[in-house]
Amino acid sequence: MKKLFCYSFLLFGFQTFFAQNFSRKDSLQGGLRLERTSYDVLRYDLNIKIDPKEKSIVGYNNITFKVVENTSKIQVDLFENMTVDSIIYNKSRLTYIRDFNAIFIDFPSVLSTEMPEQSIKFYYSGKPIIARRAPWDGGFVFSKDRNGKDWIGVAVQGTGASLWYPVKDSQTDEPDRGASIKVAVPNGLMNVSNGRFMGSEDLKNGYTRWDWEVKNPINTYDITVNVADYVHLHDNYKGLDLDYYVLLENEAKARKHFEEVKPMMDCFQSKFGDYPFKDDGYKLVETSYLGMEHQSAVAYGNKYFKGYLGMDLSGTGIGLTFDYITIHESGHEWFGNSITSKDIADMWIHEGFTQYSEIVYVECTLGYEKAMKYANGLRGNVDNDRPIIGIYGLNHEGSGDMYPKGALLLNTLRHVINDDDKWWKLILDYSNTYKHKIIDTQTVIAFFNKESGMNLTPIFKQYLYKTSIPKLELKVNKGKLHARWTNVEKDFEMPVDITLNEKTIRIYPKNDWSSTKLKVKKIGQVQVLDNKFYINVP
Repeated sequence: MKKLFCYSFLLFGFQTFFAQNFSRKDSLQGGLRLERTSYDVLRYDLNIKIDPKEKSIVGYNNITFKVVENTSKIQVDLFENMTVDSIIYNKSRLTYIRDFNAIFIDFPSVLSTEMPEQSIKFYYSGKPIIARRAPWDGGFVFSKDRNGKDWIGVAVQGTGASLWYPVKDSQTDEPDRGASIKVAVPNGLMNVSNGRFMGSEDLKNGYTRWDWEVKNPINTYDITVNVADYVHLHDNYKGLDLDYYVLLENEAKARKHFEEVKPMMDCFQSKFGDYPFKDDGYKLVETSYLGMEHQSAVAYGNKYFKGYLGMDLSGTGIGLTFDYITIHESGHEWFGNSITSKDIADMWIHEGFTQYSEIVYVECTLGYEKAMKYANGLRGNVDNDRPIIGIYGLNHEGSGDMYPKGALLLNTLRHVINDDDKWWKLILDYSNTYKHKIIDTQTVIAFFNKESGMNLTPIFKQYLYKTSIPKLELKVNKGKLHARWTNVEKDFEMPVDITLNEKTIRIYPKNDWSSTKLKVKKIGQVQVLDNKFYINVP
């Protein structure tokens, strides 16, 4: 697995198991226990056949692991609607007990940490859950292209990779040595999965197997299959392989449309560091659903529109200058795929940073002012319905505000730090420090505090764990400007910039009214630069 970087965990808010009516099934999927923590996955070797007519899967996953704590039992996950055919270890069948989606596998003797690496071959079959509205709900998508040929995909973020293959379904563990994905599909179709294409083989039974190899650690929900009558487009940009798999009728359109990838790569690599999966290459794969950040095989279903299916989520018009799915889902290669949260309760580490990458892309291509306009256009998408941070250990995500509010938090932090050289160095160092690693929110906060030389904890705490947005109140008293923060926690502190007499001035409000020492005759002389800070100003 990726090395788990974790500082001492501090809950800012009291979260209770019972208040949300969570079940044992939730804790089995989201929690950590000896049966999960006692082994470290080194590699997955997946070999399956997909039958489009039956909408079924049959095959196996060979799981190679090392023992990190003595145990005679491990947990592997597979949705309960799927059948366990057999689990083989040293040529013998293992016994197991199913508990919802968790499968507790018993070994004939204790597995010791002194043993060499171990492996089990997990045979299974069944009809995986079909998504009703992928990618918002997890499952397979069985559809047809315009020519009536099968077009199959899968998206399981949040729902869990165990929906369709046996796996340790926890973001705390990724295979150190990558994975192989071998998928047999009916002749005339192609399967595209993560990593590099290793060749195909006609199985002489009406099926052809397509073999793919991933060298880097990979999120289990990122492992994917894409089945269609694809045409392959190849390019190389500054030493990075760019591959596109699209439906035949879209070949010409795709050649032109995906040129956007090159300036995107220039931007993201300058700000976030080298593309983190160069060994596996970069791919966009056309899908019948909107998109998903499948590592090195990004699912693309935006129909070659600019914006989000032709719409601008920022409401500013700027969102129509780029393909939202290409930019957003590719941003996940750095934030989500390379840097991964150990619990989906911290999924803002994926989504907030990635939505912020859209703002970064706008700044790279259109300049700072347009980037700030785009950023502030995202305010209308924030509901402040519940905290961004979910409940740990229960496979529970926080509010969808993790996207826009997470991005606005980062934009706010940039202007709190108030030094762009320091900010961009911090972001680059963050990306490189935690490249191919698994972290949590406390790790992010500690890193930002250290690298900025500031105590940013109260700001993170307010925006991630609370639903109220800081309100800045100003008044004039005896010719002086007074300020305070309301709608915030008692320990909240954050500087903010104002303009007074055409000068930009930084003030430092607290919870109680305090004088800024600035001479002001009337409040109308003051303008708060709230385009740089996600705050409310009456």
